[in-house]
Amino acid sequence: MVLWVVCWVALVATACGGSTTNGGGGGGQNVTYDGRSLIINGQRKILFSGSIHYPRSTPDMWPSLISKAKEGGLDVIQTYVFWNLHEPQPGLYNFSGRYDIVSFIKEIQAQGLYASLRIGPFIESEWTYGGLPFWLHDVPGIVFRSDNEPFKHFMQVFTTKIVNMMMAEGLYASQGGPIILSQIENEYQNIEAAFRKRGPPYVRWAAEMAVGLHTGVPWMMCKQQDAPDPVINTCNGMRCGETFPGPNSPNKPALWTENWTSFYQVYGENATMRSAEDIAFHTALFIAKKSGSFVNYYMYHGGTNLGRTGSAYVLTSYYDQAPLDEYGFIRQPKWGHLKELHAAINLCSQTLLAGVPFNLSLGPLQEAYVFQGNSGECAALLVNNNGRNDVVVQFQNSSYDLPPKSISILPDCKTVAFNTAKVSTQTNTRSTLPSVMFNSSEMWEVFEEVVPNFDDTSLRSNTLLEHMNTTKDTTDYLWYSFRFQHNSSDAQSVLSVNSLGHVLHAFVNGALVGSAHGSHKNTNFTLENIVSLDNGMNNISLLSGMVGLPDSGAFLERRTTGLRRVTIQANQDTQNFTNYPWGYQVGLLGEQLQVYTTEGSSNVQWSSFSSSQPLTWYKTAFDAPGGTEPIALNLGSMGKGEAWINGQSIGRYWVSFHTPAGSPSQQWYVNNFSTSKGIKTPRNSHLHSKWPRHVDSLKHDLGKRLLRYNIPRSFLKPTGNLLVLLDEEYGNPQGISIDIISVTKVCGQVSDSNPPPVGSWKGLIQSAIKNNDHHHRRAKVQLRCPPGKYISRILFASFGTPTGDCGHYSVGSCHSTYSKATVEKVRGKVGKFVTSTRIACVGRRECSIAPSYQSFGEDPCPGTPKAILVDALCE
Repeated sequence: MVLWVVCWVALVATACGGSTTNGGGGGGQNVTYDGRSLIINGQRKILFSGSIHYPRSTPDMWPSLISKAKEGGLDVIQTYVFWNLHEPQPGLYNFSGRYDIVSFIKEIQAQGLYASLRIGPFIESEWTYGGLPFWLHDVPGIVFRSDNEPFKHFMQVFTTKIVNMMMAEGLYASQGGPIILSQIENEYQNIEAAFRKRGPPYVRWAAEMAVGLHTGVPWMMCKQQDAPDPVINTCNGMRCGETFPGPNSPNKPALWTENWTSFYQVYGENATMRSAEDIAFHTALFIAKKSGSFVNYYMYHGGTNLGRTGSAYVLTSYYDQAPLDEYGFIRQPKWGHLKELHAAINLCSQTLLAGVPFNLSLGPLQEAYVFQGNSGECAALLVNNNGRNDVVVQFQNSSYDLPPKSISILPDCKTVAFNTAKVSTQTNTRSTLPSVMFNSSEMWEVFEEVVPNFDDTSLRSNTLLEHMNTTKDTTDYLWYSFRFQHNSSDAQSVLSVNSLGHVLHAFVNGALVGSAHGSHKNTNFTLENIVSLDNGMNNISLLSGMVGLPDSGAFLERRTTGLRRVTIQANQDTQNFTNYPWGYQVGLLGEQLQVYTTEGSSNVQWSSFSSSQPLTWYKTAFDAPGGTEPIALNLGSMGKGEAWINGQSIGRYWVSFHTPAGSPSQQWYVNNFSTSKGIKTPRNSHLHSKWPRHVDSLKHDLGKRLLRYNIPRSFLKPTGNLLVLLDEEYGNPQGISIDIISVTKVCGQVSDSNPPPVGSWKGLIQSAIKNNDHHHRRAKVQLRCPPGKYISRILFASFGTPTGDCGHYSVGSCHSTYSKATVEKVRGKVGKFVTSTRIACVGRRECSIAPSYQSFGEDPCPGTPKAILVDALCE
């Protein structure tokens, strides 16, 4: 029977209350669920969660990331567990540094939040091999993720290991810890049919195994409609309010484990963004239409695929457009708009959870989802599914204007606290300042990689070996080499090499003769080049390179990569070398010598840099930039390779692989400005022509392509840092710089039709509802610089009808001539009026401005709806 707990709460108490998160501490917490929500210590909760993956950032970043997530209105931090990091070899475990999951969970607890632990242990997550350790591939008779005894054995051993670690530290809610949910498996339904009769038994076994570990908290399976009781089936995707079939039992709540805040990007494809408005709309729709009570944003902070951890073709930067960007900065307006959404839902959360739900038609594409309490409480969400037009609807004898594809939240069924399409939150803009330049050839030393011939190899085979099974994921690279006698005076021949991934460089007698690569959508490619052969013995060396292992699909252990066919055509004759004596070298010589470390680099002979050559290691040293702001390596002048700081890899780069739009794949977008269209391909921000000279560097960056690669501050020493790069192509290291990343601009835009800040509801709700008077609750532009910075200059201000947005703006037909002066200056006489509000933005870290004549001392166009747009510089 579904357990319903009706909370007899007065409207004012509901509005002013909101849930208080307690992430553990003291005695254990009882976590159960029914068909409405999770129930923690007898209390129903609507929970907002965000994914932050501990190995995609560094321990020194964790406190700040979690704190900003909490400030953004989150109740829960969710993370995967990364099996291949923790058990790189059978029975050998690593839980140190970035892999210290216990410390990460304890930091969540210390900040008073809950945790959701997605153990998997298959995770996908655009993580190499889906998080599975590659040594599983060599277990005799294994079939991944099926009713297969070898796989189930190792999966159970690791899952038990993680659960026992958490229990030993008292980290489950049942022990007083923060973990309120765990996940077993991951999106298995996508491939279940491929295993036929071996699929369903595996699902049942996984559920029974997990529940049998007795964690005292619920388990879930995402995208698994047949999740066995008591495991909860959950939704993943972008529009779960529309696509989720619902829980597979009336006794289970509707949970959303992955609400994508952006999209992961791969080399060679255009980036696709998701707007704050679209995320807010579908989050609110899930709560209204599906009675959703748990929403997790994937990702809330994406971070960096450090080292070789990204899966096939996936960029080093991961979900940079999340509410917290790759560097940990708050990304506005996404972070702030979602914070307002959370606050609006919390105003009426108890009514949403305990009230009786029903819906009303308000028009062809409009409806109201109403929740009615037994003591007069009422909350409503008014939905406009029309994506093109504003619509005025009638609800309970009042008119409400609904923008296209939007939802208005009425915590009291009367007053709009929030509309998903009306963004009042500021937009912020990142910029870079070059701090260390490496623009002199004297600053660089080089070590050229040795191209091995057949005689240099010790691993031999009479056929082409599969790449991954040969390298065992210890390196991206595998050399294939053979030699053959060419008895002809005709030196021109055609070399043809077919490969399944991902990159190929071909050398004939030590000289590079051609390169080719596949793509994320099609890993199969063929290099075909005219080559010159010696009359006599020739050495052919083919370097196959991977850019991450595949991370998904059925029968992952059977996936093949590397060279598949090699032929040489000469004098109308084609010789096939596929089945032929081959020599192999796993990895590059520089990798074997660890030339990227201090010790390894001292054991090889480096040369002075004169000109760029393929397959070259570059070395230099630098002192750490001062301050605490994030820093990044600008690699816009390089080709393809990997970079190390003091022996630690900051990830792969592939500048030369352009998108269909002709831009490098990891282009650094300054911001994607608010749009009601939801999903879009970003454009570079248009820059206002009146920007001051001291932000010219940002304009220059936009013209140069922003190709920044995160350098965690914890990787650095104060002085004498070692920077080493491997470049496979003809990159020019003299164009490299180390840049300081900062937020330098904040911009806000609201109209007088925008709802006031949700926070103002709590302070005025009692008197406003009692007197039916919301006059004093106004929309406001709220500007806030990052900590340690202050508004130094107002770049633009217009009260009236400004046109455009924070990316490109101008004065409209109605404009107060006092706009800029009012925003800049203190309360006093402006024109013939005395302003009633002290604004004084300049010199302050934050300020707020309402679009009203009382603020600006005049009404520039009486009777015309007005807005305000303010753009400010933070220094």
